[in-house]
Amino acid sequence: MADQSTQSITVDAPAADVMAVIADFPAYPQWVASAKQVEILETGEDGRARQVHFVLDAGAVKDDYVLQYVWEDDRKVSWSLVKGQMQKRQEGSYTLQETDGRTEVTYRITIDLTIPMLGMIKRKAEKVILDTALKELKKRVES
Repeated sequence: MADQSTQSITVDAPAADVMAVIADFPAYPQWVASAKQVEILETGEDGRARQVHFVLDAGAVKDDYVLQYVWEDDRKVSWSLVKGQMQKRQEGSYTLQETDGRTEVTYRITIDLTIPMLGMIKRKAEKVILDTALKELKKRVES
């Protein structure tokens, strides 16, 4: 059974700037430590990625997977797993709420792996994923 994990961070930038960094998949290997290869497979009419292939290497966790994206302007992007090696399910989203030129970014993710993992270890791994993703995003947008 997959559990949803949620975490938020405030970025000192407008929502459009935050979403521009999220949508720039080819640049991920420059700022996402575990992203070794990121390739857009399909683009929508709005010019944003619809399907993206990832090769991830986070030490003990390595995976090769494809995600399908749905964009809601600069307010939200959601994704779901198309296919993966280690994952049998991934659903996630970034929701952006802008106030006075600052943006609260809420990251939600649900991951279900093909191999069994103890709940406590899985929750710790998810917290590290969320924490790292948000901090790396904030650093990239604000730099």
